[in-house]
Amino acid sequence: MQTSFYMVVEHFKDRNAIPVYRRFRDHGRMMPDGLNYVASWVDENLQQCFQLMETANSSLLEQWMMKWKDVIDFEVYPVMTSKEASDKIAPKL
Repeated sequence: MQTSFYMVVEHFKDRNAIPVYRRFRDHGRMMPDGLNYVASWVDENLQQCFQLMETANSSLLEQWMMKWKDVIDFEVYPVMTSKEASDKIAPKL
């Protein structure tokens, strides 16, 4: 199975980062085996997080998000690198 990348946009419920960071402090990311955290960025107002995740099994994203859905609303976007996008579009140019 091929590994894919996903940009996960987390919207902290009620724009409140405290419950999210408290759970992270106490329990870590709580990811199932096979789901890999790559990197993340948080907006300056501490209301959203943008995480790059990697997995060969997209259902693992659902398992992971279920553990956070009470404090986070999620958007998930399958993404590719700029090089992969360039290679994909090249034959059409």
